Amino acid sequence: MELYFLRHGIAAETSPDGNDASRALTREGIEKMRDVARAMRKLNLRLDVVLSSPLVRAHETAQLVARELRLGVQLADELTPGCDLPQLFTLLGEHRVAERVLLVGHEPDFSGMIAALTGGVRVQMKKGGLARVDTDRLEAGAGTLIWLMPPRVMRNVE
Repeated sequence: MELYFLRHGIAAETSPDGNDASRALTREGIEKMRDVARAMRKLNLRLDVVLSSPLVRAHETAQLVARELRLGVQLADELTPGCDLPQLFTLLGEHRVAERVLLVGHEPDFSGMIAALTGGVRVQMKKGGLARVDTDRLEAGAGTLIWLMPPRVMRNVE
């Protein structure tokens, strides 16, 4: 299974209703995520499913990517902040037929899950960063970090 971890784009510091879950992408965040989405298309990523945290900033990020790749987005409560490896495994168990899964969510969850999947690799996921971890079984330490691309690299893919 190929797991792609995409951290949401740059979001507003606050939302009009004061709720963290309602924070939307900024204009800059939208522009940069469009560039990242185009890069993902240029990299010829073939995804089976796009799973997103339901928080507005993550969902907007997922929609931008899905639109570029001509895919749909499924919201997954398991990807809300506080997600851990057991929750990820439960979610992925619901998508066992998928070989290539894009997960859109938050920090520090993603860096922690990547570390746990790969047996301790320490990573830093910038907003709009994308990582690929391959695994043949859903258990801690069974994954291999294939690559990690910060957003500035993603935005310059030709």
